[in-house]
Amino acid sequence: MGERRGPVAEGVILVVLRLLKINNIALIDDLEIEFGEGLNLLTGETGSGKSIIIDGLGALSGERISSDLIKQGESSARIEGVFSLVLPDDAAVAFAEAGVEVADDEIIVRRELSAAGKNRVFVNDRLVTQNFLKRIGHLFADISGQGEQAMLYDPRNHLVMLDAAAGVEKELAATTDAFRDWAEIRRELNELNEDESAKLRSLDILRFEIDEIERAGIRFGEEEELGAEKLRVVNSEKLAAASDELSDVLYDADLSTTTTLERASRRLSELAEFESEFRDFAEGIASARVVVEELAATARRFRSTLEVAPGRIDEIEMRLAELSRLKRKYGGTIEAVLDHLEKSRAKLDSIELAGFREKELSVQLAAAEARYRKCAEKLSRMRVVGAEKFKAAVEKELGFVALEKAMFEIRFTERDAFSADGTELVEFYFSANPGEPPRPLAKVASGGEVSRLMLVLRTVSGKKEVRRTAVFDEIDIGIGGRVAEAVGRRLQKLSAEQQVLCVTHQPQIASLADHHFVVEKTTKGNKTSITVRELSREERVEEVARMLAGSEITKAARENAKAMLAASR
Repeated sequence: MGERRGPVAEGVILVVLRLLKINNIALIDDLEIEFGEGLNLLTGETGSGKSIIIDGLGALSGERISSDLIKQGESSARIEGVFSLVLPDDAAVAFAEAGVEVADDEIIVRRELSAAGKNRVFVNDRLVTQNFLKRIGHLFADISGQGEQAMLYDPRNHLVMLDAAAGVEKELAATTDAFRDWAEIRRELNELNEDESAKLRSLDILRFEIDEIERAGIRFGEEEELGAEKLRVVNSEKLAAASDELSDVLYDADLSTTTTLERASRRLSELAEFESEFRDFAEGIASARVVVEELAATARRFRSTLEVAPGRIDEIEMRLAELSRLKRKYGGTIEAVLDHLEKSRAKLDSIELAGFREKELSVQLAAAEARYRKCAEKLSRMRVVGAEKFKAAVEKELGFVALEKAMFEIRFTERDAFSADGTELVEFYFSANPGEPPRPLAKVASGGEVSRLMLVLRTVSGKKEVRRTAVFDEIDIGIGGRVAEAVGRRLQKLSAEQQVLCVTHQPQIASLADHHFVVEKTTKGNKTSITVRELSREERVEEVARMLAGSEITKAARENAKAMLAASR
């Protein structure tokens, strides 16, 4: 069948999976599938590996994938997908921040696995983090599988679906922000309202610690200065002897360096009168005398500092021990001790001024609560309005999947306390049969009914500004006949607005495909492999006939298959 797609509304972003490649995953050697727009269906015998293909697409959308899936005997594996889409503004910012360039509205996502456990992600050949893929992976596909039915049974997810359908993103964000402000003020106020004895204990501890550090009179660099002084004091006799000897050799002795240079200078002057070559050395001799005299003076000054007061070494040791004790107690460094002092002063001021702060916070808390209630009430009103529209849309869609008599309700209950999600809880109630009152989903829906309801909820609650590839893994479980045809028609209708990829065992659904792929498992010798190919018109007749009749395809099954395919046009 040719591609059919309705017009895309202005501002809507259409996502299309163009190509999927899988290498060395499970029983797959090398697999390459080119998908088209519209309804893409995968069929094949049970156990042929259809779900592996869905898992591969899930990995490209940010889902976890284990290195255990690497084909036996291989050291690495790869999954790659080519998507066409125009990036929404927020996603474009994320791509730019990650340094990923997008050309011709095409995005190539590749995941590489190794048996050693390494898992690398590339987007447009740029190495990115798995967190980045999780952040943008939702753009590519919206995958619904059998395991997702458990999600429908959890009421916590019902609120998320309703909010998506009601379009309350801004109101929910405002409510969440208001809740966080209120919760932060309440937390601070609760800390101030701790029991009086605890406050007094805190005050005593803070005052003691502040007094202890202040009395110590610590200053930056003191420890290093004391260490250097200690080293000089311990070695004072040796340093004094060295200084005396240096001064003596350079200046004080009869044959000192200064005396020798002076004699050399005189002889140099005498020689320079007769030979000009000696004149060039006069300046050097003079400079040497200056350096020697300055060095001798420095040695004498240093010697004068080596007079150590009695008991000084004990004073240094005691001060270093005190600094060491304070460091062990308050953080390990002098900087940490002084930082602790500043924080303790600030906390002491906060507690001492708690009475004033408590009144201030009480006023702020009342204002924050009023703001939260205002935001939450607006959110609640929009949810109620949205719930009516959502209910009507779901019940209308249920008619398209052969649940015409089903009832669907959205029930609200008040939360016991404030929440970032608002002041109410939401739960979906459902009844598939007339005369039975709606009850919670987990208590009433069969597997087949849940499959159809999941299709309906996904269709109604999905965000419309980005029409991602809708993926359904055996959503037709537990149904057949007229019901299967109804589900197929709904998938066909959905595929007019966005690309749909579906794994099915139902011939009624398979006959409606725009692109029909068969998944086959073959065994040669001891090697089993999986292949996928798109079927021609004639091959589709055989595949649909197989799905109708089983392994023995009859003439009647072929005629029935032809009729089904003709009716699907």
